[in-house]
Amino acid sequence: MTPLVCAHVMPPSHSLNASTLSFLLGGGEMGELFRSHPWEQTPLGTPDTWPQSLRTSLGFVLNSTLLGAVLWGPELLLLYNDAYREMLGDRHPEALGKPVADVWGETYAPIADDFARVMTTGKGFGSREIQLPMTRWGLRQTTYWNATASPIFGEDGSILGILNVAIETSEQVVANHARDERQKLLNRKNLSLAQAVDARTVERDKAIAEKLIAARDAERVQLALAAGAIVGTWSWDLTQDCFTIDEGFSESFGLENLNRLTDIPLAGIVANVHPNDLDGLTTAIKHAIIRGGAYAHQYRVRRQDGDYHWVEANGRVEHDADGTPLRFPGVILDLDEKRQLLAQRDQAIEELRALNAALEQRIEERTRELMQSEEALRQSQKMEAVGHLTGGLAHDFNNLLAGISGALDLISLRIEQGRIENLGKYVSTAQDAADRAAALTHRLLAFARRQTLLPVATDVNRLVLDMLDMIQRTVGPGIRVENVGAAGLWTVLVDRSQLENTLLNLCINARDAMPGGGRLTVETCNRWIDREMGKELSIPEGQYLSMCVSDNGSGMSPEVVAKAFDPFFTTKPLGAGTGLGLSMIYGFAKQSGGHVRIYSEVGEGTTVCIYLPRHSGTAVDHDDSAEALRLVPTDAGETVMIVDDEPSIRMLFADILQEMGYHVIQAADSLTGLSILQSDVRLDLLISDVGLPGGMNGRQMADAARTTRPDLKVLFVTGFAENAMLNEGHLEPGMAVLTKPFNIGILTERVRDLIAL
Repeated sequence: MTPLVCAHVMPPSHSLNASTLSFLLGGGEMGELFRSHPWEQTPLGTPDTWPQSLRTSLGFVLNSTLLGAVLWGPELLLLYNDAYREMLGDRHPEALGKPVADVWGETYAPIADDFARVMTTGKGFGSREIQLPMTRWGLRQTTYWNATASPIFGEDGSILGILNVAIETSEQVVANHARDERQKLLNRKNLSLAQAVDARTVERDKAIAEKLIAARDAERVQLALAAGAIVGTWSWDLTQDCFTIDEGFSESFGLENLNRLTDIPLAGIVANVHPNDLDGLTTAIKHAIIRGGAYAHQYRVRRQDGDYHWVEANGRVEHDADGTPLRFPGVILDLDEKRQLLAQRDQAIEELRALNAALEQRIEERTRELMQSEEALRQSQKMEAVGHLTGGLAHDFNNLLAGISGALDLISLRIEQGRIENLGKYVSTAQDAADRAAALTHRLLAFARRQTLLPVATDVNRLVLDMLDMIQRTVGPGIRVENVGAAGLWTVLVDRSQLENTLLNLCINARDAMPGGGRLTVETCNRWIDREMGKELSIPEGQYLSMCVSDNGSGMSPEVVAKAFDPFFTTKPLGAGTGLGLSMIYGFAKQSGGHVRIYSEVGEGTTVCIYLPRHSGTAVDHDDSAEALRLVPTDAGETVMIVDDEPSIRMLFADILQEMGYHVIQAADSLTGLSILQSDVRLDLLISDVGLPGGMNGRQMADAARTTRPDLKVLFVTGFAENAMLNEGHLEPGMAVLTKPFNIGILTERVRDLIAL
């Protein structure tokens, strides 16, 4: 699949007299570029000197909606339309008028001989699936094309160039490959089911096969019926009422006692016809004689042995010119064998109906078995994912808790020993482990798309530039870091810290894919996502910013790419990574209204692009400086109310706020908190958890309190992504949110800022 790339527009340059360019009318952006291009500075010269064959071909290409180009002259200079321009990527506009081999390099090599053959023989070629390696916007990939190349003949009959029209089928080829892989998987499942069928099913299959053979025999019966079986002939002279018959007719009608085969009247012929069939036969004969033409009738006749058998008489009545009946010749068909065959056919049809019913029942049974098998497989995959999730969490958190618990144990021991001079390193160890645990929970919440985001209008180019030094230090001197920032890049509304984590994770993954060194590129770009691409990405069509991280490392196979976003999936050695990096990035992108995609080929490298919706606001300045914890006391007598169901959190918050000089009121649930809020006690700030017992959540409690205290300042704290409870993050003036865990210094700063509002 062709990745999304940035588009460049060639600025207007030297203009020519429009009257000389009438054959260049229309053509979209490329038509405008052709009309303003300084052709007098190129080997082609000005358009008024171009031959008519070039003008005609180029006029066709420019106004075609298909991807097309004219390759002109011995060097095959490239002249192309809007659709071709999009395919060129960052090769445009420098490619215009340049030799096609210089423009495409290795991409042109597989078809160079075919194009040269067109120029020498004048015979065009077409191919439904050309495979070409292609690098566009720094991304190397394998592409597939339906293409034609036709010679352009000059006025003197010489071959002057090639008309090249193509359609890219990369997405279709990749989709077909994925479909074939799914079909192979389904076939393997069906094979497994078939092998599990017991011996009784095998016997049923054998019986079904016999029925099918019988059904095929019924088809042969039908052919035999069509052929018929003639057993005798007759000729009836209607003017004299005289029959002439052969021996077969005589035997079939039981007339062997007659000693002649001619001059037999009708009464003698029908003497042995079954009494029940005689009237019908007489009527049929009369009608045939009156109207003339074809005649056919079935009835029973008694043979010499006294048994009746079915025959069919087929004949034709011949009239004179005045309409007088003259002759009535015909043949006799023995219907006994035919009726037996009909009975066999009817039996075979009935058995086939029964067979179809049995097959339908078996198909339903097999379908149910397959659905049950697939459901069991899905459940197994779910349990496997849960196993990976819980196992990975247990492993990582046990390591972090061991660091925290061990540091606290040593702090307690040193205090008992009175050795407090080196407590700082144990405090730092515990704090570092706690920070890493917080980062792990943020990754999990990002994967689940449940983290609480604090989006701000962000200049992504500025963010990338601020991080380049850190990225270079992280990846090491063996990797060259390049930044390609698009001019006029749009602003996005995004959680800045999460986007920084995303970029750093992508760069670390790229570093790990290049153990021997290489090139890492961070590129930003503005993109328009149309409806079709938006449907594929599960995002609305519109304007998006893309941030791509590319490397020229080991790359990934399609199987690895398909699992890359799964939680705890990693190709790194045990202990070298949690496997949450890409899943966190995917969750963050989706929660931010965007998407993330991977383009990779084994041995060629990988590009990961995150797409974020454009924001119409202006980016805000960001200060990365961090202040140390400072407790600034207050003497204004402000009152802060803390509502949280966790006693340890209430205790910590109360201690630090009381040390700052605030009066603190505590409540353990929303019901108690609301009763205090609805009283006349002084309250300058409410600090509340979002998820609370007592019948309402923190947001509901705060909204209820603001009916009587409209100016109440509120600081929400949460350890979970309760955006739904926070009205999807839409906070009213005087409200703020903090995500647990957080630095105490941040808490005190937010308290001071909110009270000061």
